[in-house]
Amino acid sequence: MFSIVGQPGQDLCDRGLGVSRRAVLRTGAASLFGLSLPNLLRLKEAQGAQHGGGPGWGRAKSVLMVYLQGGPSHLDLWDPKTNVPDNVKSVFNNIDTKLPGIQFTENLPKLATLNDKFTMIRSMSYTPNGLFNHTAAIYQMMTGYTTDKVSPSGQLEPPSPKDFPNFGSNIIRLKPPTEPMLPFVMLPRPLQESNVVGKGGTAGFLGRDYDPYTLYPEGDDMDMEKMSRIRIDDLQLRADVFAARLERRAKLRQQIDLTMPDIDKAVADYKLDEYYDRALNLVISGRAREAFALDRESRETRDLYGRNTFGQSLLLARRLIEAGTRVVEVVWPKVANSDNHSWDHHVGLSGRMKTQSGPMLDGGLSGLIQDMDERGLLEDTLVVAVGEFGRSPQRGVSTSGNSNSDDGRDHWPYCFTSVVAGAGIKRGYVHGKSDATASAPLENPVHPTELLATIYHAFGIDPETIVYNHLNQPRELVKAQAVSALFA
Repeated sequence: MFSIVGQPGQDLCDRGLGVSRRAVLRTGAASLFGLSLPNLLRLKEAQGAQHGGGPGWGRAKSVLMVYLQGGPSHLDLWDPKTNVPDNVKSVFNNIDTKLPGIQFTENLPKLATLNDKFTMIRSMSYTPNGLFNHTAAIYQMMTGYTTDKVSPSGQLEPPSPKDFPNFGSNIIRLKPPTEPMLPFVMLPRPLQESNVVGKGGTAGFLGRDYDPYTLYPEGDDMDMEKMSRIRIDDLQLRADVFAARLERRAKLRQQIDLTMPDIDKAVADYKLDEYYDRALNLVISGRAREAFALDRESRETRDLYGRNTFGQSLLLARRLIEAGTRVVEVVWPKVANSDNHSWDHHVGLSGRMKTQSGPMLDGGLSGLIQDMDERGLLEDTLVVAVGEFGRSPQRGVSTSGNSNSDDGRDHWPYCFTSVVAGAGIKRGYVHGKSDATASAPLENPVHPTELLATIYHAFGIDPETIVYNHLNQPRELVKAQAVSALFA
């Protein structure tokens, strides 16, 4: 057996990429068959040209995650059932969609006219370990991993530097943007259940350099005008500092640095020059400031997305992607376990979904897909809309220890629906099928980790690429393979 000393991935053509688990296994096994190191490296070089590939490989330049935290009811949105008991059947009427034989409920009239532009996965499914409350499910959906440390309430502990990274953090580390633009943005609120805020939404053991830029405007979750008050002071030049002066200051700093080799050597590991230059280019270029200027959009476009926090967040996300942002995560603008616009419909489902969450989702997501398609952005932008789980087929029953009214559904991770579009994803396709009561997948189940693997695959990243945690232990990005059937 032999070993290669040094940081894994440092000698690869793409220095950001680590080695995959498969590559490690192949390397270890090769010595058993008598391959010399030069021959092995030549073999690996030949394999590298064929590595990855397949439908959709490397099509995505950016990803927009529309995260429906709280767990929307698939039965009351995009997977309604007929000929089922009254306590299973949705209280909403079914409507036809653009695809023959596929129905939504009346809550999604706009999306029903556009489902020939995206794929629906009606067979999202996983079996939870222990309690399946929001925080644990969100953490799995965002990182691909579960955690053993759960509080007595069933919630996870607050975010920690030891956490697994959000998928967006992994992407911008391995595929950094080429434009002077914010690489990863999360808005308009953090991932949250009760007092556990931001779990699954950080770079974790990758370090804070890969954390998202968070844009959380002031105001209550029910304040629909908060996006008109977004502030980006840290991306603004001070009125008394012109770009030319700022650049001169940067050059002066470089000259001083040349005279201080000992200090440079001492801080080399912190990559201060790299971070300083990146921040300087970001501020001077003005791309980020321009992207945040929602008032540059026409009245018609703003109306298309919906004049509410969710709709305007999606519009801002589109602008960020146009400006070169690699990853944008739009989090549903209501804490997971709450009332009113929340998807956590333990009570009052028929009223809240009809007048609040349903219209906001329908208007915002349909506006996004229509607008991005017309602008050609779906060619290389992957759009994913998903929650952490669905809702129980039977109304009024308890599946997670919560109490539920006759007009409410509890948490249900065993079967739910997600929407995927762009970057080579099939149009007008329904992947998988739920059973008669939408309780379990009847065919082609898709685990959340497989959805993450599909996102990595779309970026040309092997889902099993090895990263090293805070203890320098090797870990896969995600222990799953991409769902190739989703790609055209």
